[in-house]
Amino acid sequence: MHPAHIRLIAPSGHAHDPVAMARGVARLREAGCTVDGEEVLARFAQRFAGSDAERAADINALATAAVLPDIALTTRGGYGAARLLPQLDYPALRERLHGAPIALVGHSDFTALQLALHAKSGLCTFSGPLLADLGAEVPDDFSWRQFWATLTAPTAQVCWTTSARAGLDLHGPLWGGNLAMLCSLLGTPYFPVIDDGILFVEDVGEAPYRVERMLYQLHLSGVLGRQQALLLGSFSQCAPGHRDNGYELRDAFAQIRAVAGVPLVDGLPHGHGAEQLTLPFGAPARLRVEDGRARLEIGGYPHLDCANPAGPPEKP
Repeated sequence: MHPAHIRLIAPSGHAHDPVAMARGVARLREAGCTVDGEEVLARFAQRFAGSDAERAADINALATAAVLPDIALTTRGGYGAARLLPQLDYPALRERLHGAPIALVGHSDFTALQLALHAKSGLCTFSGPLLADLGAEVPDDFSWRQFWATLTAPTAQVCWTTSARAGLDLHGPLWGGNLAMLCSLLGTPYFPVIDDGILFVEDVGEAPYRVERMLYQLHLSGVLGRQQALLLGSFSQCAPGHRDNGYELRDAFAQIRAVAGVPLVDGLPHGHGAEQLTLPFGAPARLRVEDGRARLEIGGYPHLDCANPAGPPEKP
């Protein structure tokens, strides 16, 4: 098998921490990967990683590339991906990438692109670590191993501890991502219509009442009611404010559990934290809960015919 060829894409915020970005590139290269596209790390237009046209070109270039990379890896999140959606060449991207062994990987603001690419091109992308995550001062072994294990195999499995009721055994397409980005595209042509799915959500820096409000938006719009289950990932830095009188995330989730009519399964180790799962967006999945443990089995997604580094390299 050949070493993975990784191309960097920067659809959102600029590289405000160049040291972390350089660490991420160094770790990938030490693991045997080829990395190109580093020029996007030097682009800067206010808070963005270049102009809208430049950032959209990062994505559209995949449709015309003579040789596709194995992985198109997002540098970081922030904001800006939604501005690109009308500029993407969805028919060309579908023709070139549908079924191809390429993984478009990212999370946070990248969720907007995942939603749009699935809705308009039927593409399966991956919610997973950013270059900024791979360049953390202390690399996360779990995230690194799960990243490569998922991308280089036809199936993936993840287990975690949950307080959800036992006896669940559900099937459906796995989809979701950042909760704020999901809600921002509701009612637009870029929000996919997915029925009987397994929807996962995560967020960062939102007060519990704001998390509840966004979940209510999914509920009142009918999206939640059409799903098999809602998986709750990491909601980091989501503490109540001084006016909330102790109203916490558990209260918000209890309220949604009471009104949504679908199972809520907590504890998914994915979000804006050290642990990052790599989850194929739109792939068939099976969710089971028994004895305080949830098991998610995923298959039917494009996987790579390239080497799987055994573990994260030491810090450069």
